[in-house]
Amino acid sequence: MNSEPGQQPRGVWAWALYDWANSAFATSVLVAFFPVFFARYWGESLSGQQSTFWLGIGSAIASLLVALLSPALGAAADQGGLKKRLLAVMTALGAAGTAALCWIGPGAWGWAMTAFVVAQVGFALGISFYDALIVHVCPPEARHRVSALGYALGYLGGGLLLVLHVVMTLHPAWFGLPDTTAAVRVAFACVAVWWVIFSLPLFRRVQEPRPQQAVPWWSAAVAGVRELLTTLRRVRSYPQVWTFLIAYWLYIDGVHTIARMAVDYGAKLGFETNALIQALVITQFVGFPATLIMARFAGRIGTRNALFAGILVYVGVTLWGFFLQTEAQFYIMAAVIGLVQGAVQALSRSYYSVLIPADRAGEFFGFYNMMGKFAAVLGPVLVGVSAVLTGSSRVSILSILILFVGGMVCLARVRGPGERTR
Repeated sequence: MNSEPGQQPRGVWAWALYDWANSAFATSVLVAFFPVFFARYWGESLSGQQSTFWLGIGSAIASLLVALLSPALGAAADQGGLKKRLLAVMTALGAAGTAALCWIGPGAWGWAMTAFVVAQVGFALGISFYDALIVHVCPPEARHRVSALGYALGYLGGGLLLVLHVVMTLHPAWFGLPDTTAAVRVAFACVAVWWVIFSLPLFRRVQEPRPQQAVPWWSAAVAGVRELLTTLRRVRSYPQVWTFLIAYWLYIDGVHTIARMAVDYGAKLGFETNALIQALVITQFVGFPATLIMARFAGRIGTRNALFAGILVYVGVTLWGFFLQTEAQFYIMAAVIGLVQGAVQALSRSYYSVLIPADRAGEFFGFYNMMGKFAAVLGPVLVGVSAVLTGSSRVSILSILILFVGGMVCLARVRGPGERTR
């Protein structure tokens, strides 16, 4: 894999390994165990509707904080050369919030949700600085491969740890644990340790150039806050970037909604919890090779065309979900999602990186992640409102098609370097 002058191939791998590190939170905590454990352990005094409500509120608060802070902190990172430092802070914040979950007792749903929000903020804001570092790791022509490598390692690492945690919860005695509750709490601690340990190579190996004029971190932070109000105007001065961000906001919302609602949707269809977790494992392990293969595919047909292909698969998955009847069909759907989930995210990141000015990568990636976090709210609202209006979970899942179709329409108007308009 080619790399920029001054960067060694091991720097590429060290950068990509951060995906291996933080994906443990996304799989074992965010998607798999926290939603179930919140309802059955911390929120046992809450009704099902109240539990769902507070889960939604917690996610919305975390998303809002990330959306508001990303552009300002991104600008501060650019001006002060602080991407790695801020990534370290967010990694520590996310790992601390995750570790706190293993110490919170039954019924303390308020404290559990607070720790979860803190962990989500650290996780999501950290991704902004991690993404921005890609411009220092490799040249534009290699970024779709390097980005895909990161997502592929994320699937593999997150999947391996999830498998361990599934076995731990099914057979706690094998690990010297008294019951499933203890196993889940230990799993949260394992995620925090995993996150920190596998982040270390990035901080040691990836080089972040100093800005031409060094700016103290406090001055950079103040300047970053001032930049918040001008970021939108600056991004809109790049029409292709702005159009892509609208497209991304729509289709990635659909991607996130399916990922976050899949377990809940399967549960409402009457599927066993173990079957739902096993489906997540399938997605992880299919996603590892599929993301790398899709990156090569993108090299042949073009990144934008590969994105279209991935979104079309999601359209098919959404329609499949409407007709879903059995757990076996749910497994097949999980495998199909694994084929494109990581690829769509990885190719979006690399495609965006070639549209933006490299000297403002932190600020522009902050805005990119802000759009993604705002999008993480829209899809669940669409599904929830549709369910209330129609009284059917099956019909409500079709509302996600609006996001995918709208995203493809906007993406068709984007023209990257060397591309022709459709």
